[in-house]
Amino acid sequence: MSNLRERNESAWLLPKGPGSNLGLRGNMRRYRDDDEVDVVIVGCGAGGATLLQRLARAGWRAVALDAGPFWEPEQDWVSDEAGSHHLYWTEPRVIGGSDPVPLGSNNSGRGVGGSMVHFAGYTPRFHPSDFHTLSADGVGADWPLEYGELRPYYEDIEAELPVSGEYWPWGDPHGYPHRPHPVSGNGELFLRGANACGVTAKVGPVAIANGRFGNRPHCIYRGFCLQGCKVNAKASPLITHVPDALAHGAEIRPDAMATRIVLDERTGLAAGVEYIQGGIRRFQRARLVAVAGYSIETPRLLLNSTSARFPHGMCNDFDQVGRYLMVQGAPQTAGRFQAEVRMWKAPPPEVSTEDFYETDPAKPYKRGFSIQCVSPLPITWAEHVAAQGHWGAALRRYMSDYPHWACLGALCEFLPLEGNRVTLADETDRNGIPIASFSYSQCDNDRQLMSAAQQVMERILTAAGAEEVITINRYAHLVGGARMAAVEQEGVVDRNLRSFAVPNLLVTDGSVLPTQGSANPALTIMALAARAARVLVQGARRGVTMSMKED
Repeated sequence: MSNLRERNESAWLLPKGPGSNLGLRGNMRRYRDDDEVDVVIVGCGAGGATLLQRLARAGWRAVALDAGPFWEPEQDWVSDEAGSHHLYWTEPRVIGGSDPVPLGSNNSGRGVGGSMVHFAGYTPRFHPSDFHTLSADGVGADWPLEYGELRPYYEDIEAELPVSGEYWPWGDPHGYPHRPHPVSGNGELFLRGANACGVTAKVGPVAIANGRFGNRPHCIYRGFCLQGCKVNAKASPLITHVPDALAHGAEIRPDAMATRIVLDERTGLAAGVEYIQGGIRRFQRARLVAVAGYSIETPRLLLNSTSARFPHGMCNDFDQVGRYLMVQGAPQTAGRFQAEVRMWKAPPPEVSTEDFYETDPAKPYKRGFSIQCVSPLPITWAEHVAAQGHWGAALRRYMSDYPHWACLGALCEFLPLEGNRVTLADETDRNGIPIASFSYSQCDNDRQLMSAAQQVMERILTAAGAEEVITINRYAHLVGGARMAAVEQEGVVDRNLRSFAVPNLLVTDGSVLPTQGSANPALTIMALAARAARVLVQGARRGVTMSMKED
């Protein structure tokens, strides 16, 4: 691979002070809709922004459309839970199934930077075992690529964000570019309880440099990572890969809602993307289309892109679009301690364990879960307490006691099930486009994992000295819906994220994941997008056209 510093040195040379994208945006290159650009990307989050930056650096004429605004952290983000709800995707959706998943909060994003602008900063890798769960454990699916093929891209993205943490002994053992952050009371209690239970726990990994990084300031441990980092210490595409893409000639069009991918019926190739911006319907021509709208909006866009060739939605010849959508079970267990903990005074996922990540033959369930510190702020903490049935005076007592509580959260690997899927509802949105209907049901394995994770978290907190423990069940993250596969009968895209049905159409977001592991998906999404970009750039250098399949 080419030299990391040579490829990425300007990504971090941001203007000092707030509003770091303002100057670049003012001088941003502008293309006309009737210009046939090299690539138009739908969505500018983890996958879309990484692809945009890589292709712009290679000299491609690249345009990204994002349905939300172009955020300015200093102006748009506030240190307030309720005041940060606009960072979530809150457009109407229909949910169903036996275990419907609430949407419009931690598992969605809106605006340039996507959900990474309000993610906790936790950036673990997937394990090698995640890539062949069907072969090894008899559940899930095998990926059409191996962990080793993604390792160099993991390393690149970890250096670019950058990531801080202790040496990681799980999966593929490795270190991180920056030393770990100091831990707060929450992290100290996790380490104490884990040690007493014989559980290995480590600090990190978080996409927050422990110190200044370029012109980005040190983390000030203000506790509002999930509300957008106003000081720009936490990495997200908005402050890392987006500025670098703009500096290399890319264009980003915010508030641009993609409505349909247009197919050239004569060639069978994607011709571009129809979108609405400022109430005006527009069409951007492109030689290559990449969809990175994430695991609900990507299937929705494909299903809405009907034609004579694809009467049931683009790339949906085998009824695979929208299927196998996954969430992670994410129970959170809190413990009350005599001394004040002040769990908010650190990046939320400061200490973690992956001791329970892999399948344990002694357990009745397959695969596993990870555990990390979480630090719910007061409104979210009130939801925890209310879920236990505490109201009125009891709720007020718990709220006044907030500084004495520590909280852990698990990520349980729920399995990909064919019936967990996105379809189109009869209702339409304000643009007249059919909205997404998301049906989700758990299986017995999922429920067993949730129960096991809760038991371990309660054991750790009790061993650390907790007087009382409470647990709330919840979900986190969305992946799947347009998954990678070896053959088109079993998925939507191939190992290079190119769709089977339309050779110049890619999907470069979390919807391509065949399984989800017990890890937060952001780092893996970025690594997959970086790999796809390299395949495209190398193919172009060899004279491979976008209409040709590539190994």
